[in-house]
Formats: sequence, C-alpha cells, structure tokens
Amino acid sequence: MKVVLASKNKHKLVEISQITEKFDMQLVLESELGVDIDVEETGTTFEENSFLKANAVMQATGLPALADDSGIAVDALNGEPGIYSARYGFDESLDDAGRVRLLLKNMENVPDDKRQAKFVCVITLVTPDGKTIQARGEVHGFVTHAPAGDGGFGYDPIFYYPPFGKTLAEVPQEEKNQVSHRAEALKIFYEKLKEAGYAEQ
Repeated sequence: MKVVLASKNKHKLVEISQITEKFDMQLVLESELGVDIDVEETGTTFEENSFLKANAVMQATGLPALADDSGIAVDALNGEPGIYSARYGFDESLDDAGRVRLLLKNMENVPDDKRQAKFVCVITLVTPDGKTIQARGEVHGFVTHAPAGDGGFGYDPIFYYPPFGKTLAEVPQEEKNQVSHRAEALKIFYEKLKEAGYAEQ
C-alpha cells in the first residue's frame, strides 16, 4: 500500500520506514508528490493534531496519508512542551539543539528525583474512503542535566531511558526503534491495521 507521510521531516521518514517495512507499506514524503502543505496545528492533543495533518495531506494527494504527532512531556514542567515540542519557545531561530538548551535551562533547578518525562507519539492513518486508524505510544524516562550521544534527533540526547542506562541518542537506531514511543505507537497501529483489513493477519 502506497502511503504519503504527512511530514517534511526526513528523520521521521527514515525512522518510520524502518518500522513499517514489515507492514508492506510504501511510504513517500508529501514533497515527493509535489505537495507542500503547512497544516495549522490547532488541536489541543497529539491525537487531534495528528489527525489534522493526515487528513489535510490525504485530501491534497488523494492517497492514504499517515501522520505522526509526537513530543516530550516533562512532569516538572506540567507536561510541557508537549504538543509544542517542535515549536518550544516559539522562537523560529531555535533548532533542535536550541530547544534542548531551552528545556535544560527551564529545568536547571529541578532535582534528579523530579525529572521524570515521557515521549508521546500518536500515529494516524486517514484513507480516501473515510477510514481513520489511530494509535498512541509512550516511552518513560528522565531528563538529563546535559546532552549525551549524537544519534537520534530532537530531544533524544537528553532523554535517559533506564533499561538502557543511556540516553536514546547513545544507542544504535535499531535499538531505539525497539522501544521508542514511535515504535510502540506503530506496534499498536499495525494491530489496528490488521483488524481493519489493511495488513495481513
């Protein structure tokens, strides 16, 4: 099944493709189809924003569209940055490293035992025939005091995952893909695909 990934993020394409290969799903970026949509993420949850993105790209391309809305939610910051993870600080000059520095600065007085956080990912598939399939995955860990590792992307360098004893940026992509929030969401998503008849049982 050919599916458009409602994203311009090549990192996401690589990571999701590595997991969806076994679904018999061919993912393409919207840009490969000449589509360039900036969807206004007006939702208040990962679920709502994931649907908004998938639905807009499905309507623009006429193909099934897959969207991922994800972010980091930090307990000590009342769940922030959450759905605003990619726009944290609302400063367009900030890149991933800049947003990481901002998060660490906002947590500089938070003690070790209060630095719990989770990565959340919601995957949504919207099809031209009106079907919506959605799944949520989470991975729990802690925010470190400084970045470690040069793998992954986004907030991976400051997300310490206890079973690994490392940040998600310090492990090979294959290991991260076994436990990440995106991997968890995709596992649940695959089961829902099978139930809906879009993947082999």
